[in-house]
This record gives sequence, structure tokens and C-alpha cells, in this order.
Amino acid sequence: MASHGIPRHSALEPTSEARQQELLKIEKYRELEQAVRQEIAGNQYTPETLQKLSELLKKNPEYYTMWNYRRRVIRHQFSQTASEDSPEAKVERLTTLIQTDLQFLIPLLRSFPKCYWIWNYRMWLLNEAKRLLSEPLACKVWQAELALVGKMLSLDSRNFHGWGYRRFVIETLEKLTSEEENEKSLVEAEFDYAKKMIGTNLSNFSAWHYRTKLIQRLLSEKSASDEERKQMLDDELDLIHRALCDPYDQSLWFYHQNLLCTFDPAKSSQTMAPNLTQSERLEYVHREIEEIQEMLDGAEDCKYLYQALIDCTLLAARVGGTKPEGEQRAQILDWLSELKKLDPLRAGRWLELEQSL
Repeated sequence: MASHGIPRHSALEPTSEARQQELLKIEKYRELEQAVRQEIAGNQYTPETLQKLSELLKKNPEYYTMWNYRRRVIRHQFSQTASEDSPEAKVERLTTLIQTDLQFLIPLLRSFPKCYWIWNYRMWLLNEAKRLLSEPLACKVWQAELALVGKMLSLDSRNFHGWGYRRFVIETLEKLTSEEENEKSLVEAEFDYAKKMIGTNLSNFSAWHYRTKLIQRLLSEKSASDEERKQMLDDELDLIHRALCDPYDQSLWFYHQNLLCTFDPAKSSQTMAPNLTQSERLEYVHREIEEIQEMLDGAEDCKYLYQALIDCTLLAARVGGTKPEGEQRAQILDWLSELKKLDPLRAGRWLELEQSL
């Protein structure tokens, strides 16, 4: 189309010059890829090949074959350190190779924080540090990695790759330091870290999930008594109640559901407080129902509240060994009626639950 006799290009349609630039980039990329493939096929594991691989992976970090080629080149460089004059020179060379390659990955992780292949390669490289270096040196490399992943999660606190990677780093650090520091556990420090990250962003589902993984271990390592376990449960319920000042956040309700398992007779043996009596469980569940009903005041359009009320009421019946009847059943039906209005896309689910009553 033209305006006042001047042709206009659509914002979505590239100009001829832009298309030419794009074709030129593609041609250069293909030439680079071909050069790398030829050099790898000829077992040319040189610094020049490594540099070409770096250029290629900066352009396309999802190209997992190139990561495998990079492993071959790095392994070759590791093997060449055997010719170093002294053990000290060999260790220094290995450490430099590992740290340089780790450094190369940092800008890539910043630009592509959810690319599996970068994370996989980095984990391989760190395991090589564990294999090739002495335990104290390997420990330093892994401790630096923990600091790095902390910085990354401060930039993107909900990156589930980052959280999974943090667990991997912590597990390895604990193994590396176990003999030196009398089996030092990092679980308490990590528990505090998860709480800090939750405080920064209540919607951080990854941090809440990490917390669930740490609680059981923390209690087990402390050989916690039933009273201490009950106190932990009270603290967690208090934490989630304060967080639920925003009842529209689904992440918080996932954690709440996890805590409710403590009162479920079929699941309680695997939870933080497995030895609660039946009357204690009932008391907790009824208290939850009261808390949620209070939250409902002013948030009548929040479907999660109705779901939680139904879950708790059904749970109370299971704990008591009964089925919802009379007033309980009528309440559930009322809440289901609200859910049908608020969440019509799941109408079949609510109808099935209604029929099961």
C-alpha cells in the first residue's frame, strides 16, 4: 500500500536490505558449522576449533551436538596436561582450563537461562573438576558455583532450572566437605535461604517447593521430637497464613495443600508430624476451615478459597472416618455452586465431585 504516493512496508515485513543481511548471517553460520564439523571429523581438537565452537554456541546454544563436540575438545586439552613438567603445573593448567570454560558459559546463561544444554554442559564441567582436581581445589570451584547460582536466582528468582541446579550444587558440596568438616550439612542454611527468597517474592513456587524438600531432612538431622515437629508444623502454617494475604496466588495454595497432607490418615506417616493424634488432626483441619472462611470475606470471587474449603471439609470427614452429610454436605454443594460460576472451564470436574457426594 502507499500513502501520498510513498510505498510503505509492513512493520512485520522485512525490507529487502534486512532480508539480505539475514541471508548473509545464515550463510556465515553454515560456513562456521561446516568448518567445525570438518575439524571434529579430522580429530583437530585445537584451540582454534574451540574458538569456532564458542562462536557457534553463542549464536545457537540449543545446538546440543556442538556441546558434545566441545566436550571432546576440552577432554583432549585435559589429556595434554599430562605432559606438563611438574604436578603443580599440571594442576594449574587443569584449573585454568576448567575456570575459563566455566567463565565462557556465564554470559550464555544470562541470555538463555532456561536452555537445558548449557546447564547440562556446566554440570559435566564441574564433575570433571571433581574428578581431576584434589578435593580442596574442587571444593573451591563448587563453592564459587554456589555463589554464582545465588546471584542468578537473585536476578530471576523463579527459574526452576536454577533451583534444580542449586540442589545439585549443594548435594555435591556436602559430599566434598563431609570428611573434612565432620559431615557438615548445609540444610539449615538452605532452609533459611528458601525463606529469604520467599520473603522477596511470595509467588516464588520454586522456593516454596524447595522448602518442602528441606523440612523433612532438617527435622531428621536434628532428631526432632514429636513436640518439635509439631512446632515446625505450627510455624509453617503461620507462615502460609501470612502469605495468603493474597489468596489469588496459586503458588501459595500448592504449599498449603502440601501442609494439609500432614492431617490425611493415608499420607501423614510421610510428613513432618507423623504422630499427631486423630483429635489433634481434626483440631488443625477445623482451624484451617475457620482461617479460610475469614479470608473469604472480601474475596468472594477467589476460586482457590472455595477449593480449599472443599478440600478441608472432605479431609475432616476422612480424619473422622465419616462421609460428608447434612450441614457439611450442604456447605460443599454451596461452594461447588460458586466454583461452577467462577471456573466454568472445569465444570466437568465440579460436576463429578458433586456426583461423588
